Amino acid sequence: MTDAPTPPPSSSPAPKAPDASRRSERSRRAILDAALELIGETGFAKLTIEAIAARAGVGKQTIYRWWPSKAAVLFEACVLEGVDPAGVELPDTGDLAADLRTVLRATVDELNDPRLDAPTRALVSETANDPELGRALTEKVLEPQLQAYARRLRAAQEAGQVDPDADVRIALELLVGPLFHRWLNRTLPLTHAYADAVLDLALRGLAPRP
Repeated sequence: MTDAPTPPPSSSPAPKAPDASRRSERSRRAILDAALELIGETGFAKLTIEAIAARAGVGKQTIYRWWPSKAAVLFEACVLEGVDPAGVELPDTGDLAADLRTVLRATVDELNDPRLDAPTRALVSETANDPELGRALTEKVLEPQLQAYARRLRAAQEAGQVDPDADVRIALELLVGPLFHRWLNRTLPLTHAYADAVLDLALRGLAPRP
């Protein structure tokens, strides 16, 4: 009796194991999207980790594995997504007024974005009760953006477009402070025209002295 021939090795590739990193990224993205959706529907006070988990289709322990609180989830969802603090720069075309107008108008558009309005307001309000969140917001988002303004204004000073004795920190606050104040109070519309008016007044005060 002869031995049966040995079948040739299969040419079909072995099935790949599930990519855990891709699965984790999908879950993370679903959680952040769910947080943004729910904050607009319920407000921060009624937002819960359980609700976020249910909307995202994950277990709440998955959320707690990555974030310690609902505020931390919201912070990453509306602030840290796509933000590279080290890469924040203002345009420098040589025309200070045009560069600042572009950035301030973009800021107006961001503050008026209905998808981010509710979560951003919730975060700002929550910083009053959560100093750690306030520090994170300042260090990771606010300060890098303000430093970008400072660098652009110093370049303008070196180019003779801004009074060399002007305090750069105060100068940048003159530009961004009024926009944030109007957005926070909601009493008057925040528009491109308003941003342009703020810029014109600020640049008059910052012009080199004769």
